[in-house]
Amino acid sequence: MAKVVVGVLGAGLMLAAGTGTASAEATPPKVTKGPCQYTQTPDDPAVRPVPLPPDPRRTPNRGKVPVQLKTNQGKIDLTLDRAKAPCTAQSFLHLAGHRFYDRTTCHRLTSYPTLKVLQCGDPSGTGEGGPGYKYKDELPVGLPPAPTDPTGERKVYSRGVLAMANAGPATNGSQFFVVYGDSALRPNYTIFGTVGSDGLETLDKVAAGGIKPTPEAPAPVDGAPVRTTDILRARPWYC
Repeated sequence: MAKVVVGVLGAGLMLAAGTGTASAEATPPKVTKGPCQYTQTPDDPAVRPVPLPPDPRRTPNRGKVPVQLKTNQGKIDLTLDRAKAPCTAQSFLHLAGHRFYDRTTCHRLTSYPTLKVLQCGDPSGTGEGGPGYKYKDELPVGLPPAPTDPTGERKVYSRGVLAMANAGPATNGSQFFVVYGDSALRPNYTIFGTVGSDGLETLDKVAAGGIKPTPEAPAPVDGAPVRTTDILRARPWYC
């Protein structure tokens, strides 16, 4: 299974995922024929059964789609931007339509000085689950440089950003993160929408609860939130 984690690399922070390695005799994976080229990942099968997303010759790339995550901590209202990330928006709506995100737990909260996110999208709740496919990046441009990084490599993923976690180039799946405080990341993570005011209020409540301590980390900055956040239902508002 893929594992999507938040880890410390040197002086910086990143969101990353591990993926399986295909054997030499493996059957070639299924790939959709449109521009998004959603690609089956046999060595990282879906946690819940879900087909590959539709991939028309012309991916819808105009307009914005409101989506509401109903959680036990309150609603998290999202707005997907098809123009910025059409393949990502297409995949997210596909997964929501198949109820892939329903009854899932946001498994990770971070409170590093330069990384403040809630990570969700894995039905297994372990950080190792995905939809059984991957697809290309649609990376942001023009983000402001992070003032905490003198090299200029890291950019500001601002409060209210909705973005995909990944395992490197072209490995997007189902796991995503929402930013509750300005964060410094290399621009390697597709931004495909924003969180509304009600959603930010919910995120602030979850963040204020802190992160569950463990014997190894009695004062953690990375781990499961104390206020367990379950996505009960994820739907576009027009559904």
